[in-house]
Amino acid sequence: MAADSPAYFTIIMLLSRLLAFMGISKNTDVLGVAPSRDPSAIASASQDFGLIVKSAPQAVLFPSSPQDVASFIQSNYNSSAPFTVAARGLSHSVRGQALAKNGVVVDMISLSSNPQGTGIRISGDGTYVDVGGEQLWIDVLNVTMRSGLAPVSWTDYLYLTVGGTLSNAGISGQTFRFGPQISNVYEMDVITGKGDLVTCSPNQSSDLFYAVLGGLGQFGIITRARIPLEPAPKGVKWIRMLYSDFSAFSKDQEFLISKNDRTDKTALNYVEGSLLLSQASLDPFFPPEDHPRIGALITKFGIVYSLEIVKHYDDQSKSTVDKDLQQLLKGLSYLPDFLFEKDATYVDFLNRVRAEELFLRSKGLWEVPHPWLNLFIPKSGITRFNDGVFKGIVLQRNITSGPLLVYPMNRKKWDDRMSASIPDEEIFYTVGFLHASGFDNWQTYDDQNQAVLQFCQKSGIEIKQYLLQYATKEDWIRHFGSKWNTFQQRKQQFDPKFLLSPGQYIFNNN
Repeated sequence: MAADSPAYFTIIMLLSRLLAFMGISKNTDVLGVAPSRDPSAIASASQDFGLIVKSAPQAVLFPSSPQDVASFIQSNYNSSAPFTVAARGLSHSVRGQALAKNGVVVDMISLSSNPQGTGIRISGDGTYVDVGGEQLWIDVLNVTMRSGLAPVSWTDYLYLTVGGTLSNAGISGQTFRFGPQISNVYEMDVITGKGDLVTCSPNQSSDLFYAVLGGLGQFGIITRARIPLEPAPKGVKWIRMLYSDFSAFSKDQEFLISKNDRTDKTALNYVEGSLLLSQASLDPFFPPEDHPRIGALITKFGIVYSLEIVKHYDDQSKSTVDKDLQQLLKGLSYLPDFLFEKDATYVDFLNRVRAEELFLRSKGLWEVPHPWLNLFIPKSGITRFNDGVFKGIVLQRNITSGPLLVYPMNRKKWDDRMSASIPDEEIFYTVGFLHASGFDNWQTYDDQNQAVLQFCQKSGIEIKQYLLQYATKEDWIRHFGSKWNTFQQRKQQFDPKFLLSPGQYIFNNN
């Protein structure tokens, strides 16, 4: 074999990587903890929530402290043939974004019960909580509620890690008013791709701070986040209204999110929307005795649009919350006699998806493929999207299985210095096709996803994907648009060897 042949260099590189890995594994004095090559650990770190992509790492690191993570990454960065590294929380990604093929996965959850970790600590004055990046939002909620406090921005599902959602954006029905979770962070500790452990904020190492928020794990691993707190409500008024006309539905949503001042006590605290496509899509919120007439409505119109709102109350406002809601709902165009209301505790409302999860787990329907598609759509294109996708592709194919969400947000609640990329228009919608499929038919749902994307391209709707994974670097450049040069520069600054989060395939070939 010629010494300058491609195969020769491939073999040399593989041998170098193997020797480097053997050195890393044995160097426990430097690392504090050695990566594990246990087959069960590797198998667990080879797939994510989506169960579509399988990509095995060489090993899994189970750190006891953030210093363990920093030491490992620094040693890896300084080696002659470093491995790619992915931080893994609960791996709620759907396309392998938290995986590291032939690299090392850092199991962040192993920090959660270790006394050397950050844990969850409320400040003495109750204005913020310091939270380990590996902590689950449900645990943050439970701990802060004991002091009558809570963060203001959430995701619909709370069994996700703080570091994971902050690496994406963290959105839900509160986003229109309080911004995404990345707009509600005071400070972070981040381990860069060089192994530097840096405390960053808007006033300290600000380049790293803004890079990491919405940065898809490309610039560092979040080991601590300082989250602002406010007094928690005691309960919520929870309402759903049904529409047969998308124009009326979207107009009312946009009106409701126009009252978005954080200090406005009369404004709503949550606005979301969804599509009802069959009686099977009705959840327990709707009274069982009303299912037949809602089902008849769906049969008549094909699609029924459900507008979901929440208003918080405490002991002082409990007596006036109904009056405030009546004022807000005055003039809305929902179908008469199709307004449904219930009271719930604040925790029960925020943790509402958990009951659905436990039900699906009991039926063996949770650990199945999830060919999701999440999009941000500018207001100017949402009517075309409804006509071409909801009324066209979705109804024609008739395969939708799982929630289909659609609700607006306000761009001014996002900080453009952060890495997250959103549409340029002041109002844009998030649309989530949260499909659950079988192992033998997920491709059918993925084909529908591709049809949706092709429709947007042909129709000139300038969408942005969320929880995304593009196939080519050109796609990523288009996604980030004017932010791409800054994104590249930050990568060179904080992860110059392109080692972090290879499963996103932004700088690493697929």
